[in-house]
Parts: sequence; structure tokens; C-alpha cells
Amino acid sequence: MTKGSYYITTTLPYINSDPHIGFALEVIRADAWARFMRKKGHDVFFNTGADEHGLKIFQKSQELNLSSQEYCDRQVKKWLELKEILNLSNDNFIRTTDSHHIKAAQKFWSICQENGFIYKKNYKRKYCVGCELEKTESELIDGKCPLHPNLDIQIIEEENYFFKFSSFKEKLLNLYKENPQFVVPEHRFNEVKKFVEMGPEDFSISRLKEKMPWGIDVPNDTDHVMYVWFDALINYISAIGWPEDMEKFNHWWPAIQVAGKDNVRQQSAMWQAMLMSVNLKPSKKIFINSFITSGGQKMSKSLGNTISPYEMVENFGTDGTRWILLSLNTFGDDVDLTWPGMKEKYNGDLANGLGNLIERTSTIAKNVNYRENNKDIDKSVLEWIEEMEKDYDYNMENFYFPEIILKNLIILKNLDRYIDEKKPWLMLKENNMLELNNTLNTIFYAIESILEKLEPFLPNSANRAKEYIEKIKSGRALKEERLNLFPRI
Repeated sequence: MTKGSYYITTTLPYINSDPHIGFALEVIRADAWARFMRKKGHDVFFNTGADEHGLKIFQKSQELNLSSQEYCDRQVKKWLELKEILNLSNDNFIRTTDSHHIKAAQKFWSICQENGFIYKKNYKRKYCVGCELEKTESELIDGKCPLHPNLDIQIIEEENYFFKFSSFKEKLLNLYKENPQFVVPEHRFNEVKKFVEMGPEDFSISRLKEKMPWGIDVPNDTDHVMYVWFDALINYISAIGWPEDMEKFNHWWPAIQVAGKDNVRQQSAMWQAMLMSVNLKPSKKIFINSFITSGGQKMSKSLGNTISPYEMVENFGTDGTRWILLSLNTFGDDVDLTWPGMKEKYNGDLANGLGNLIERTSTIAKNVNYRENNKDIDKSVLEWIEEMEKDYDYNMENFYFPEIILKNLIILKNLDRYIDEKKPWLMLKENNMLELNNTLNTIFYAIESILEKLEPFLPNSANRAKEYIEKIKSGRALKEERLNLFPRI
């Protein structure tokens, strides 16, 4: 990948509920990628934010006897806190109630309408408030949305503005043909291609203000507000200056997007058609995550099996939480999380794995006043490191994080065996200091190689460990000092 400017963005979650584990997964994956790209010397802009319009926001604010803006201002604080709680490196947090975003959305609408891709008509539809999306009969199970089975489907009949999605079938299929890696993983790409091949249907992009007033005003029509999805998708370009700062926009666009599988059509088809309608380049690439289940069931408050990022951090720390979520293979089927499973993962990989290896090696080194000598590194260990580093850049660039974690776990186990076979404690007892020093050189070299590769995953822990090892090498570490990087739980 040539050095240059890269823009990565997550979707914007609705803020009518507390931050959930699915979005934590999405934003942590984007963060690890952004950190890696910066380490490679690239210029990176990392965007996330909050979707603050729509019916569910309006209804919730009314329940609490608050204005919609007051409700959003209160709720958004929980999502802003994720930056510190999850140690995120995002450069921007956009709110769809920000004035510059509102102006951008209205400008986008005007250009799209001038280009002939917006029209008005009366129609009747079924609507899921939970998804903020229209639903066809084939998408419902027993008359309910499968993603929100506790909510009644609403029947809405009114005059709306529509986007001519049907005009973009061939252009979208050409985009997919010319960019065979446009959506990852492949089975999600096949899903969206099939959807477009069947013929995209025009979709509603406005709501009558008298029925749903919480949205961005449609230009030149005070009776309508923009449909929440049309407005929210535009954040990807308003976040980088469009249309007021085109120099900034052209520097960063197009974007790499990270989303959940419930967003695949919106991000990979609807949004791309919208971009085409105003003559802007399509996105660069879209990574789609699967859902997280708990105990084999969809997470829900009624089942009592929800897992919040706050709870995870409370139990496993920030880096422990990042590690557990980045270990998940979210390009396959839905992945399952349980508290016992997460505890086992944390203790096995981090407390008994990386953390124990560092503590074990450091204790010996401090007892012999170890000093670094990089001349003699065991060739077998160098081969392990070479294998660990193989395809590292490719895997990071393409979000294959579980593969990287697996390779690091293999070398950690190899290093534990290496220590058991070398028996440095016997070298100390027998006063074989030269061999002991060379053995410690090898182990510390391997640990630092691991920490370097895992820094995008464990930014705080990796830096703490590197500083601690540097103190040991320079003789500044006290014998009784302990790092205690990942306390066993």
C-alpha cells in the first residue's frame, strides 16, 4: 500500500439507547486499523459520531418530556465517553445535528434534485421504527421485523419525496465489477450484488413534518424533513469538509467504511447510488462485520443477555476488552460471546500468556543485573518472529485481525517452551552468565517484536510493557517492581 492519505469511518449509531457491544466492535476494529496505518507513516483521518435524527429519537424525547435537541445533547455524552473508555484515536466525532452537517445535507439534496433524482409521490408502506427502514412483506417474520420482534410494524401512508434508486442498477453493477474487493467479506458482497441485480426500487427520503418533525428541513419545502437514513449517510462527506472545504474533502475522499451486516445494503448500494447522483466518487472499500450473539441467542434486554462495553472494560480493562473483540472472526457467521468464555480468553491469552511471559523474564533479568546485547539472538526464535511477521501488513490492511492474534499466541507458547528448555534459573545457579545473558537477549527481543506488532490492538499495555523492559535494560528497574500488566481474574 503506497504511502498517502487514508480516511476511515464507522457508521453512526442511534443514540436513543446506551452504547452496545456491536458498535464497540466496529469502532475498535476501525481504531486498530487507523493506528496501524499511522505507524506505517500514512496520513489518516478516523471518523465516528452519532445519528441524532429520526422517529425513535423523537418518540423517546417525547416520553421524557424533553425537546429532541435536549435529549440528544444528554444522550450523546455516553457515546463521546467511548473515546476514553475504549482508548480510541478518532480524529473526529460528528453529530448529525451539527450545523455544518445540516448545511451539507441540504446542499446534497439540492444537487440531487437538480440532477433529476428526487421526485414526490403518495404511497403506503410498512415501517420498522427500530431499523428506521421500510420493510417488504418478505422481510417480515409473522408480521414482525426479525431484528426488532418486540416492536409493532407501523403502516404509514403519506406524500413523500423519493430517491430514484432504480436509475442506478447498471452503474452499481459496473462499480462492483470494476472493484472485486469493494465489499469484504465476499459473501456479503454477493448478497448486495444479488440485491442490485434484482432491481433496486426507489425509496422514500422525506417525512411529513406534522407527523415527524425531528429531522433536517427539506430545501424549499417547509412541510417535509429528510428521512433519517438519507441525512445520516451524508456525514461521511460532511465530516471531511464537503461542500464548503473542497480542498480538505479532496484530500481525504474516498473513504474506507466499517459497518455491521444490517447495514450492507445501505452502505454498499444506497449510499453509492446517492454519491453517483451528485457526481462524487464511490467509497473505496467497505468492511462488513457479523453480529455478536450471547449464548447462541440474539442479545436483548428481555433475555437479560446483553453485554455492554462498560461492563467489559470494568471486568477486563480497556486493552483486555479490545483484545477480546479483535479476536473475533466477524467476517464469517455471527460470533458468540459469554462471560465465562471472555474470562477464559483474557486469562489464557493475556494474564497467563503475554503478561506472565513478560513478568517471568523480567524477574530473572532484574536478579542478574541484565544488560542488553543484541549480538546473539537464537536463530530458531528469529524464525518464529519471521513467521509471526509474515503477511502482517496484509492482514492488518484487510482487517484479518484474528489471524494476527493467532500467530502471536503461537509464538508466546513457543517462548514459554523455550524458557522451560533453556532453564535460565539453572544458568543463574551455575553462574553461566554469558549464556544467561544471551538467552535473555533472545527472549526480550522476541517480546519487543510481539509488542510492536500488537501495539494497534493493545496501545496502552504495549507502551507500558516497552517502557518497563527499557527500564530493566538500563538497570533502572527495582527488583521488587512488578508490571502486573494483565491481572488474572
